[in-house]
Amino acid sequence: MSLLEVRNLKKVYRTRFGGHAVEALRNVSFTVEAGEYVAVMGESGSGKTTLLNILAALDKPTAGTVLLEGRDFSKIRESDVATFRRDNLGFVFQEFNLLDTFTVEDNIYLPLVLAGKSWREMSALLMPLARALGIEGILKKYPYEVSGGQKQRCAVARALITSPRIILADEPTGALDSRSSDELLTLFSQVNAQGQTILMVTHSARAASRAGRVLFIRDGEVFHQLYRGETSDDLFYAKIADTLTLLARGGDRV
Repeated sequence: MSLLEVRNLKKVYRTRFGGHAVEALRNVSFTVEAGEYVAVMGESGSGKTTLLNILAALDKPTAGTVLLEGRDFSKIRESDVATFRRDNLGFVFQEFNLLDTFTVEDNIYLPLVLAGKSWREMSALLMPLARALGIEGILKKYPYEVSGGQKQRCAVARALITSPRIILADEPTGALDSRSSDELLTLFSQVNAQGQTILMVTHSARAASRAGRVLFIRDGEVFHQLYRGETSDDLFYAKIADTLTLLARGGDRV
């Protein structure tokens, strides 16, 4: 059984009075295996954000099914959705979403506090993670006192501390300079090598070239996918760039 299974996903948005319908997703199907690192790419308006929102249990599809370890998202009661999200999904956003009134440490602890963990339990989980991510020295600082790259490392720590089934990353390098982007992507690769499943939405071919597989979305459908295999980052980047060019020209599937 795949870790994540998406079957015939469809999402239609309607105007307030139902006069106009926009089909954001029309027939999306794919699976993600445990331990995979998958990037999702596509032009603006292709349906990437809608797909991510559905996978994050923030939105519901018009039709189709999303299963996480066999559990159907549509069967989760509304009152249990927040708990399900906290216990199974980790999130890394472009804008970090750290609270400036909390220290870095408290920002990372937040999902554990919401889960009712004791300080002793939280500390035991944080310290090895902080060492691995190189943020031990900034735990007592506030987000506005650290760099963008450090903020994103803190956001990754917050996503990882609950041991999520899958990390969903939304343009995680979008607000970073090139050096911080490279550091974050290296960190993602290291985390993935330890068995963490990652699904990342990105516009960056360079970011996607670090993944093991890339899904390309066009007009609400999966247009094509590329597997890295033993390909180098540079060669995989070239293949991704070629596919994006094909997408932009409106070409047929590869």
